[in-house]
Amino acid sequence: MSRIAKAVAADPNRVIVFDTTLRDGEQAPGFSMSPDDKVRLAQVLADLKVDVIEAGFAAASPGDEEGVRRVVGEVGRGAEGPVFCSLARAGEADIDAAWRALRGTEERRVHIFLGSSPIHRAAKLRMTTDEVLETADRAIRYARTRFDDVEFSPEDAIRTEPGFLAEICEVAAAAGASTLNIPDTVGYATPTEIGDIFRTLITRVRARFPEVIFSTHCHDDLGLAVANSLSAVEAGARQVEGAINGIGERAGNASIEEIIMAIRTRADRYGLHTKADTTQLVRASRMLCEITQVPTPRNKAIVGMNAFAHEAGIHQHGMLADSRTYEIMRPQDVGFDGTSFVLGKHSGRHAVAKRAEALGHILAGEHLNAAFSGFKTRADQIGEIDDRELLAIVEAARPVPCYEEPAYAAVG
Repeated sequence: MSRIAKAVAADPNRVIVFDTTLRDGEQAPGFSMSPDDKVRLAQVLADLKVDVIEAGFAAASPGDEEGVRRVVGEVGRGAEGPVFCSLARAGEADIDAAWRALRGTEERRVHIFLGSSPIHRAAKLRMTTDEVLETADRAIRYARTRFDDVEFSPEDAIRTEPGFLAEICEVAAAAGASTLNIPDTVGYATPTEIGDIFRTLITRVRARFPEVIFSTHCHDDLGLAVANSLSAVEAGARQVEGAINGIGERAGNASIEEIIMAIRTRADRYGLHTKADTTQLVRASRMLCEITQVPTPRNKAIVGMNAFAHEAGIHQHGMLADSRTYEIMRPQDVGFDGTSFVLGKHSGRHAVAKRAEALGHILAGEHLNAAFSGFKTRADQIGEIDDRELLAIVEAARPVPCYEEPAYAAVG
């Protein structure tokens, strides 16, 4: 039994985090990474304490094989470090390439995939159902001669006939796969649907193979990847696959940082946990942006600039009273320094006065009224008001002192 399987067996409420940023994430247009880039990001992922790093698709190119080999050789790891993984098609050549790239570590996994849906069988593989079953069985049995840890994915599982999907999962488990990943390859599922699929599969397959771990891998074509992943976890999946910032083919993979924080923040709902060090999430996101030169949207959940920023006056007023009014998690928990108050046209006078006080200016009475009026006018003109702008507004609104005429003594 692999270390991952032992961990889940010992703690059924533990969810394994499988990061595919370096494989499924980087194969999308605009996100390609060099071997050097992969090593840098993989080290951050190891610090994040993800359980499995899918470092690449070794058979895809000599460069990809070299990238996987370098990640394995250069990323620090200890007894609790990540398992390194390579994707492979269901054939000996791909499995051999994965073995060459991963042989520098004992903590290795091969992830074999094979199309299972009618459209994949007919258009891509040109195989019958029997041929698909035979190919999967043969590939997994060969992989087990080289790997103790084998994961199998029936590609396009959600559009596969339920009976055949269960059958290929049973064949894979019998051949030696310890993880069965059920991918929503084209982002087609809905949360209710994917939950039903997982419950049905787990009930049937676990009757014969109780130690098999079920995994979920969702794409975001309909914007449902994270919701679908959480539904699968709620239905019994104990491994979630995703990428930092949700990068990946087409609309991307499930955002791994969103899944991790949903499980943590809503522990009351799920009763589950991961071993991820969530304080590394912002660092991982920023490292990815630096490497790919693709910025994160400001409103991106968990790691976006606005995730813990507040401009609306009613929100700022509530936050000043108690941060729990509008924040369901602490910014420090994901790696931000703290909450950010953005001063703009929606901000109220309380927030303006508080920021001015922090800058050394006490606003009250007519000075506050004039400064707030000037603030609103300037915010309409330029949007956000930074500290330099605020100081200029405060100074311009300062009341002009009034002096009485001096009294003079009469002469004579």
